[in-house]
Amino acid sequence: MNNLDFDNLNVDMVEYGSVKTKCPQCQPPHNKHDNPLTLTKNNDGTVLWNCHHCGFKGVKGNTGYNPTKHVRSEIRRPEKPKIVEKSTDMYKYFANRHISKGTVDDFEITTDGYWIALPYRNKENELVNIKYRTSDKKFKQEKQTERTLYNYDRIHDKDEVIFVEGEMDVLSLYEIGFTNATSLPDGAPKEATFKTNDARFKALSNCPLEAKKIILFTDNDSAGKALHDELLHRFGKDLCWYVQTPTDCKDANDVLIKHGKQKLEELIRNAIPYPVDGLHSVNDYIGNIYDLYNGNYVKPIEAGMGKLDEIYKILKGTFHTVTGIPNHGKSYFLDQLLLRIAQNHNWKFALFSPEHSTGMHIRRLVQMVKEKSFDDGFTNRMSQTELDEALDFINNHYFFIETKEEVPTIDYILDIAKSSILKYGVNGIVIDPYNEVNASRKGNAREDEHIRDFISKCKRFARIHDVVVWVVAHPTKLPKANDGGYAPPTAYDISGASHWHNQSDVILTVHRDFDDNSTEVMTRKIREQDLYGKIGSVSFDFDLAKKNIRRKKS
Repeated sequence: MNNLDFDNLNVDMVEYGSVKTKCPQCQPPHNKHDNPLTLTKNNDGTVLWNCHHCGFKGVKGNTGYNPTKHVRSEIRRPEKPKIVEKSTDMYKYFANRHISKGTVDDFEITTDGYWIALPYRNKENELVNIKYRTSDKKFKQEKQTERTLYNYDRIHDKDEVIFVEGEMDVLSLYEIGFTNATSLPDGAPKEATFKTNDARFKALSNCPLEAKKIILFTDNDSAGKALHDELLHRFGKDLCWYVQTPTDCKDANDVLIKHGKQKLEELIRNAIPYPVDGLHSVNDYIGNIYDLYNGNYVKPIEAGMGKLDEIYKILKGTFHTVTGIPNHGKSYFLDQLLLRIAQNHNWKFALFSPEHSTGMHIRRLVQMVKEKSFDDGFTNRMSQTELDEALDFINNHYFFIETKEEVPTIDYILDIAKSSILKYGVNGIVIDPYNEVNASRKGNAREDEHIRDFISKCKRFARIHDVVVWVVAHPTKLPKANDGGYAPPTAYDISGASHWHNQSDVILTVHRDFDDNSTEVMTRKIREQDLYGKIGSVSFDFDLAKKNIRRKKS
């Protein structure tokens, strides 16, 4: 593609669509222009080409080769300006703009009494272009000259460069000691288009810079904003800073005239860095830090479950993992925990719990609310009135996520959860268990990668929406102890252990002792122990008749 012979063009050299390549017409010697030629193949087999640097273009199709005749415009360098006069009127014109005779002479500016000649030089201080202007803002340039940045001979090797909109602004900054200002020869665009081949910005590719800091000081109008956006797009936020122009001024020269040298210098010295997405300084958090210092922040809540409150507190914006051996009461405990929070703090919850039907889950919650049996045949069976009261409470505090997808994804679940937060003010999300979502893992994805992404999405969701996300995660197969039972699992016993342990804010283990009918709840990890808990354990009695747990009597 880099050595195209347009007299014998093979249309099979390019797929349908467009590619960019080198131009055999102008490269070399203009090898600094990377791939200026666009080669396009249409559906009818026609191939068109156009060089955005030298203008070489043509077409070859099924009907034959019909290139456009082109005479390359040779880049030329102007002789010394024919205008050599330095009149009193010219100096007076610049003096009215607060530009001194010394600055005018340093830039070798001359006039014929009407046109003012502004020489453009390359880094070797060779004359490459001359731009002309009048006092009433008429402009023209030498023809067929290479587009170059104004003052390029002084700024090409500077670590810091200031981009302004015109030569007068460059002179204004030079006047106060900033020799590192520059401007484009063709002024500002009407609007930002971000076209890579825009001839207005050719000087940027012709004039490479070594600057590690670019200050944008464009005009305070719509065209200046467009130029600002174009330059920011080309240099990137990492390099760019910007000047906040006073509202009563249009540009740098206007600031110099209206406010003086000191103000203009202050604006440059106090140029504002562009924020980098995702990167912050302490100042971005000052308000939050002082709120923490003064105790003005959302504090964790206690569920109201006796001694458990001493080791486990619930803080919004956090991710909690609940683990335990199957059939050891993880779901019962979590239901009991949410009930206490709902009763004591009026929180609302959205539950994804597909292992049991929603009807059976509600039945269990009803028994917990009333601490009475739901079923017939029990002496402590709840009345119809009590059932209605329990259902009313559950209706006001619980929502149930049911998926129409055969294999639910975490994105699907969180999308519904988001709606529940925005529409109904839900405070907590429960996914019980994780393996129901794990089934959505794509065949080419490792389980540890799936777990990492799953937890990351849940944590980000909790933080963004200021809710608590609880996830029940089963451990891997555990070895039996000598007595035939199983030891309580740790965070490292969960499949994908490192991610659960490292990423969770809280890890709870629920372990049932069937011999004495008790349930032990252990805090395996508390990320911020000075804020919401500590490592420890609490034992509860399990009341089969009432289907709830209560703190074990000592």
